[in-house]
Amino acid sequence: MDAAAPNLLDVDDLSAHYGHVQALKPTSLRVAEGELVTILGPNGAGKSTLLRAITRLTPGGGRVSFRGRDITRLPTHRRAELGIIMVPEGRGLFGQMSVRENLILGAYQAGNDQAVIKQRLDQVFSLFPRLAERIEQMSSSLSGGEQQMLAIGRALMAGPKLLMLDEPSLGLAPKVSVEIIETLGKLNRQGLGILLVEQKAPLALKLAQRVYVLSLGRIVAELPASEIRSHHELARYYLH
Repeated sequence: MDAAAPNLLDVDDLSAHYGHVQALKPTSLRVAEGELVTILGPNGAGKSTLLRAITRLTPGGGRVSFRGRDITRLPTHRRAELGIIMVPEGRGLFGQMSVRENLILGAYQAGNDQAVIKQRLDQVFSLFPRLAERIEQMSSSLSGGEQQMLAIGRALMAGPKLLMLDEPSLGLAPKVSVEIIETLGKLNRQGLGILLVEQKAPLALKLAQRVYVLSLGRIVAELPASEIRSHHELARYYLH
């Protein structure tokens, strides 16, 4: 890769407020092309707010650039059109719609291009064969793990360049959590840039190239994932 090539994502002094409360203090981070970056931190640290501010679901100050282009003033839907796609905590599925219908909704930007839609469906079903088996089921009838697979699958249907995920293993059985995280690793090895917020640090650290530790609304550490060897070491950053 050209050393002068821009990062996939650059965030400079991004902040966010909920009313008079500053949930995210001025924060800067980067994600290189094809990189998997994890954001770790205790509950209430501002991790979800950071992702929402990057997508502009939560307004705030600072600057956001995507592949060298300043997108600070772009609204959420325009950022999605560029390929910044988020899987929110809680998944955000349409419970009374089928697996197929939820997936097709994710490909709305493809319009009526059936070749593109089929290609993306094939990709999703290759990653999550269970979704193919349940394609006509209502999403509300799926297990928690299957719903998370569907949420990720729907995001992939949008053709992301940067996939952001907020706590994808939340509430899932350990075996399913491992399956979900390993699938993200596979997507990353295929070249997809990923920004991952995750409570289960050992899972995330197996895949990430770099880690940002967030505490009390600010980044207190940035380091290679390989340098965090234990929960004790991680907790030391949480207490900053």
